[in-house]
Amino acid sequence: MEQPCPAGESEELTDSEESVYSGLEDSGSDSTSAGEEEEEDPEEGPGGSWPPRTHAKGAPRKSKVLEDDSSLKENEGLLAHNEYEEDSSDEEDIRNTVGNIPMEWYQDFPHIGYNLEGKKIYKPIRNKDELDMFLEKMENPDYWRTVQDKMTGADIKLTDEQVDLVHRLQKGQFGDVHFNPYEPAVDFFTHEVMIHPVTNRPADKRSFIPSLIEKEKVSKLVHAIKMGWIKPRKPKDDTPTYYDLWAHEDPNSILGRHKMHVPAPKMKLPGHEESYNPPPEYLLSEEEKLAWEQQEPAERKLNFVPQQYRCLRAVPAYSRFIHERFERCLDLYLCPRQRKMRVNVDPEDLIPKLPKPRDLQPFPTTQALVYRGHTSLVRCLSISPSGQWLVSGSDDCTVRFWEVCTARCMKTLPVGGVVKSVAWNPNPTICLVAVCVEQSVLLVNPCLGDKLLYGATDQLLESYVAPEEERVQPVQWVTATVEEHSKGVRLVVQHSKAVKQVTWHGKGDYFASVVSDNSNMQVLIHQTSKRWSQNPFRKSKGLVQCVLFHPIRPYFFVATQRYVRVYNLLKQELTKKLMTNCKWVSSMAIHPGGDNIICGSYDSKLAWFDLDLSTRPYQLLRHHKKALRGVAFHKHYPLFASGSDDGTVIVCHGMVYNDLLQNPLLVPVKVLKGHVMTLDLGVLDVLFHPTQPWVFSSGADGTIRLYT
Repeated sequence: MEQPCPAGESEELTDSEESVYSGLEDSGSDSTSAGEEEEEDPEEGPGGSWPPRTHAKGAPRKSKVLEDDSSLKENEGLLAHNEYEEDSSDEEDIRNTVGNIPMEWYQDFPHIGYNLEGKKIYKPIRNKDELDMFLEKMENPDYWRTVQDKMTGADIKLTDEQVDLVHRLQKGQFGDVHFNPYEPAVDFFTHEVMIHPVTNRPADKRSFIPSLIEKEKVSKLVHAIKMGWIKPRKPKDDTPTYYDLWAHEDPNSILGRHKMHVPAPKMKLPGHEESYNPPPEYLLSEEEKLAWEQQEPAERKLNFVPQQYRCLRAVPAYSRFIHERFERCLDLYLCPRQRKMRVNVDPEDLIPKLPKPRDLQPFPTTQALVYRGHTSLVRCLSISPSGQWLVSGSDDCTVRFWEVCTARCMKTLPVGGVVKSVAWNPNPTICLVAVCVEQSVLLVNPCLGDKLLYGATDQLLESYVAPEEERVQPVQWVTATVEEHSKGVRLVVQHSKAVKQVTWHGKGDYFASVVSDNSNMQVLIHQTSKRWSQNPFRKSKGLVQCVLFHPIRPYFFVATQRYVRVYNLLKQELTKKLMTNCKWVSSMAIHPGGDNIICGSYDSKLAWFDLDLSTRPYQLLRHHKKALRGVAFHKHYPLFASGSDDGTVIVCHGMVYNDLLQNPLLVPVKVLKGHVMTLDLGVLDVLFHPTQPWVFSSGADGTIRLYT
């Protein structure tokens, strides 16, 4: 029923409403009365210039009415009760035209979308705090049915129909009240045969003409069966198969064919002692009964006491029957019965096939010369690069120079202390020998061989010009006195502690010395031409036994008691740490190729390392019975030797291949004897000739021996 309204406004509103809501008036429950429309849009009158609306059609709001519009005020009371009774969901879509997007995108803007005319729809002003919200909740009777519209941001009061709809949907019922889900189903096609068919399509031609494709398929299958490519299925044999579980004795039985099957052991058949009336010798006496009871169950010969009954009826039930049956079941299914195949291996096949030593010649086999002259044990040896001269250091406080071919002592240099190490400069243009005596390293020119050579060496040492400002060094470089100079000593490098080893770099300018000390001053590197020494390490990594320069690359090997550390001298960093698997390393030698090293140890092991392969030994050789004192590689031949306290030198063939995939071939070829054991010491040092396959050894018996 339409409400009366002022003429001017009604015309204005009805025109605009018709244009906006065209066709909505007839949509059943969605129809709106003219009075509602008039009341809802007072802002859009001809005289009103209000800002755009900020709330939805169905939101409860106070209408701003012009003061002179008195007739509208009278109608307000009539409209209040039925203003939002009927609302349209379509109107909401019409009001805000942003579409189906998340409304959070608008949360930072003052508006919430756009109406049909493209004007912004402003959000309602929400300045209620918690208290206001609570008061409204308490005072407003319709609070429970008020929801916020996300599209417009306005509060909407749900009508009774809408609340009813929500309740129905929550219960899982249909939204429409008048919909009956239990109506009788209408059979679309009847079960009775009708006169007229549903379709009156004539039958296909293919339904009464034989198929050519099927004919081709069938002919192919027939051909395949004739050729024997397709075998007809065998009929299944449904007769059940039984076999005797214990028929393992019969080789033709199923279980007899299982070669790995081991039959369960059969139980021992009962004897006379298990009879109900055993012979008197099987019955136990009182002492035997006592002894039987005191024995452990596992130690008893019988697990029961034989007893005598007058007749079979008097025998009671056996108390351990269930127990014994259970034990037997456990034996049958838990006892692992497996037939182990014994492999018959010939022990000879397990030994690796090594080439015969005579195929690996040349190598030293016999003792050729003995160099006699030292009165105490000869600790160290070194040979000139030409292979003509040999130098030895001994505990008799002398250094002796020998001619290799004749075993003649060319020169004896008394040094006033035990000689721990000697090293001939590997540079063939320099004639210089480094000698470790107590706390100093002597640089000696032996003045042997070519006069031009040792003369040039003296000139090289005298050409040194001292720097203007004195540099702090860990050692002192002292020029030899006139007396020392006449003996051949040219320079003395004085250390703070006793020096135990000296070794030259391949170029012949640098040499390294090892000091008996625990601090980081154990290893020092010296430069002869500049008379300059330095300490390469900041902190001690253990007790250093010996050091070596790499023959080709700028690497430095430092052997402590258990490890060999490889340092890069250019980058000044640790490159590798080799685990020797020995208790105490005594000596070390590097292959001339530079990729393999050997370490001798006091626990009679020799460890061969392949540096490309691993940080652990490629092979540990235990050929010696006692501690190893020295190891050496030959410069040109694939030979290495080790000298031990058992008085022997073992020469091994150690072939290193250029092919990285092929492992080195290590074959012991000869045990060289000759040194006499003195003070429980045997061979103290070994050394190969630079060009010939000869080996020198120095012993505790004061002799040097040459094996060729």
